[in-house]
Amino acid sequence: MSKAKKEIKTIAVLTSGGDAPGMNAAIRAVARKAIKNGLKVMGIDKGYQGLLNGEIRELNAKDVSDTIQRGGTILKTARSEEFATPEGKVKGAKILKEHGIDALVVIGGDGSYKGALGLSHEGIGVIGIPGTIDLDIACTDYTIGFDTAINTAMDAIDKVRDTSSSHERCSIIEVMGRHAGYIALWCGVASGAEEILLPEKYDFDEQKIINHIVETRKLGKTHFLIVNAEGVGHSVSMARRIEAATGMETRATILGYMQRGGSPTCKDRFYASIMGAMAADLLKQGIINRVIGHKDGEFKDFDIDEALAMKKEIQEYYVEIAGALAR
Repeated sequence: MSKAKKEIKTIAVLTSGGDAPGMNAAIRAVARKAIKNGLKVMGIDKGYQGLLNGEIRELNAKDVSDTIQRGGTILKTARSEEFATPEGKVKGAKILKEHGIDALVVIGGDGSYKGALGLSHEGIGVIGIPGTIDLDIACTDYTIGFDTAINTAMDAIDKVRDTSSSHERCSIIEVMGRHAGYIALWCGVASGAEEILLPEKYDFDEQKIINHIVETRKLGKTHFLIVNAEGVGHSVSMARRIEAATGMETRATILGYMQRGGSPTCKDRFYASIMGAMAADLLKQGIINRVIGHKDGEFKDFDIDEALAMKKEIQEYYVEIAGALAR
């Protein structure tokens, strides 16, 4: 499909949905590369809700100084029920046009992309940058924030495992991932978990887990680690049931929002910087309605309609390996 083109003079950038470490690196790269390309750059605070509220300001190179190492997003983020409606998207496009904004860079996940697609239908050029710790965007093998999130979670899991070993406990550690189990899968394999529960694969058969604990204890194993994805959930009640069935002291730890915070890793900073700069370069060429991704070892851009139509599934081979290594 040929790439849509439009004359671009002024762009805006916003972050939407859940925050992810590395978003600031992307904002910084968009702003600085666009300014270098001769474009005017506006920042929109608080995502699509901020757009509807008119919270729009000009960004210069100094505004993004000393931000690349910071977690979260300097532009803030918020969810917007109003923008999710057709009327909200019409209103958002109207506000962008009133501010002389020709194109919008959206840093976020699938839901954010759907919002961007709606704006494109109202005559606003858009570029999507994948910012989500969940790694659940189909057109890309990498999403900004995932690397930091899994390292944060893995560090916490290692610490819990130390005390679990000392007390000869079963520990259930719940990581983020409501619909996608990538954090649980990566952290479970990297932490040597005996069980990894994924929303895409879990059959809710707790008896199999109980049997596994009983079998490994007979072999002399004194502690047991379960990494559970948020989408499976119920970690506290699961811990009570497992303790009652096995007699093994069982505790649940829910890591929660700590996985979204913290200074981004080098990989998240680097990838976010390349993606942000690439967005600015596409807009300088007048290329719009694209989504940037990292696929097969290269940074690429995809048609936004095609990108949203793609599906992503957990690799069966990875799940098989996870199970084999846990036995």
